[in-house]
Amino acid sequence: MTAALVLAGMGVTTAADAARPDLRQMTCAQAQEMVRRHGAVVFTTGRHTYSMFVSNISYCDRNQRLFVQYGPTRDHPQCPVAYECKEPLFPHGLWD
Repeated sequence: MTAALVLAGMGVTTAADAARPDLRQMTCAQAQEMVRRHGAVVFTTGRHTYSMFVSNISYCDRNQRLFVQYGPTRDHPQCPVAYECKEPLFPHGLWD
């Protein structure tokens, strides 16, 4: 009984991981197109890491800005896939 529960739990985790596209298996152009098409995509970026890539500011919180987000693709170790939403280091345009 315990082994069946463990295996069932492993299947759920595997299914969730499979649902998230792996950036490392895509070309740079494929990843960029996926973000353009969907607006926001959470990609697997490494063995134990993932990150959300967005196409525009509408996916960010009010105080956030867009910053280019790079990721490892099959054909480019630092592909400029799309953007990430982050709080600016100097919030009120002090250095703009």
